[in-house]
Amino acid sequence: MNDIEVRINKEVRDYQEGIFFGLTLRQFLCALGAVAVALAVYFFLGPALGGADVGWACVLAAAPFALCGFFQYNGMKFERFLIAVIRSELLYPRHLVFKSDNLYAKLMEYTSMKEDLKID
Repeated sequence: MNDIEVRINKEVRDYQEGIFFGLTLRQFLCALGAVAVALAVYFFLGPALGGADVGWACVLAAAPFALCGFFQYNGMKFERFLIAVIRSELLYPRHLVFKSDNLYAKLMEYTSMKEDLKID
């Protein structure tokens, strides 16, 4: 007997439809961008750098584009992750100051029972 096996993700929201070569549209477009940047670097810097060095330049120039398509951290794509890092590291203060607030003492300032309590 042939058993038919259907693979179902545990979380339905994790499903990604493969459009081109098993890649999502986002991954495919970012891969195309990486190839385009690598080709541009190869043709513009090839005569100046030479064989092996232009290959490394192509890889280094294409890596950020490829990273954008395949990167995912805690459900965030690369852009959202980058915004979160900028907010947490640059925009918001690192040193948080805790200051307690005694609401009961503030309320007791305006009552007649204040004489009975010793609140400093």
